[in-house]
Amino acid sequence: MQAQAAEALQTITREVCQGWLAPRAKDSHKGDFGNVGVIGGAAGMVGAALLAGRAALHLGAGRVYVGLLDECIAVDLVQPELMLPAPETLLSLSAPACLVVGPGLGRSERAVRLLYEALQTPLPLLIDADGLNLLAATPALQAALRERTQPSLLTPHPGEAGRLLGSSSRAIQADRPGSVRALVARYGCTVVLKGAGSLILGPGGRIWRNPTGNPGMAAPGMGDVLAGVIAALAAQGLPLEQAAVLGVYLHGAAADAAVADGVGPVGLTAGEVARYARRLLNAWVYGGTIPADTGAV
Repeated sequence: MQAQAAEALQTITREVCQGWLAPRAKDSHKGDFGNVGVIGGAAGMVGAALLAGRAALHLGAGRVYVGLLDECIAVDLVQPELMLPAPETLLSLSAPACLVVGPGLGRSERAVRLLYEALQTPLPLLIDADGLNLLAATPALQAALRERTQPSLLTPHPGEAGRLLGSSSRAIQADRPGSVRALVARYGCTVVLKGAGSLILGPGGRIWRNPTGNPGMAAPGMGDVLAGVIAALAAQGLPLEQAAVLGVYLHGAAADAAVADGVGPVGLTAGEVARYARRLLNAWVYGGTIPADTGAV
């Protein structure tokens, strides 16, 4: 069965993604590029939500809102372009948009309520990190996800995938194609199974395999950045599964570009990958080569 699953994998290439995002018109304005909302950042975990928001901003979303559960934070001093409203306000975010729930969310009653209410929105929804752990532990959330008619995306690493399937990370890794199929069948939505050779599968679709990335990505915050990258692409008009395919490929390619530039693999950070992803996407859309990193935010 594993051999049959392996035959069905479609490797992502730059040629596959060519033309998915077009150059911007000269008379563009920020309203043309959608909204991203990130809900997360409980006390002690604010960085996760900010990393996702910063990545969405770097990858071209028109407006980015980060709803932090830690209400002590009023501004991101590194990226003041981010808006930090109350998380509940993001549930009525104007379309086109993509809503991300989970980075640093925690497992409080408020977190459960926010995820449940996010599942009721008409927006494309990406669930990551603590959002996945809450989903795995809460049957009512699982039922709400299966009832959604709008696009939904889960982005688990093997440990989270094991919890979602009532299994273990070892079992997930033993049959990654079978695991991603099982996740899609159980939850009825698109899934990115993260890890070396990340797999992407939507209901009734093919399994995409990502060839980019390197060991430098085994570092804190990489998944948060990936969530922001995918959300930004979706907010700019890509269908959520297509945004996931391009986002995963771009995320890994950005890490590879950083390493080629001497930034890592040891000590490569998630924030650096977001900056390289911005440079790389612009090079792909507008032509040219990726410039060296200057260290600027």
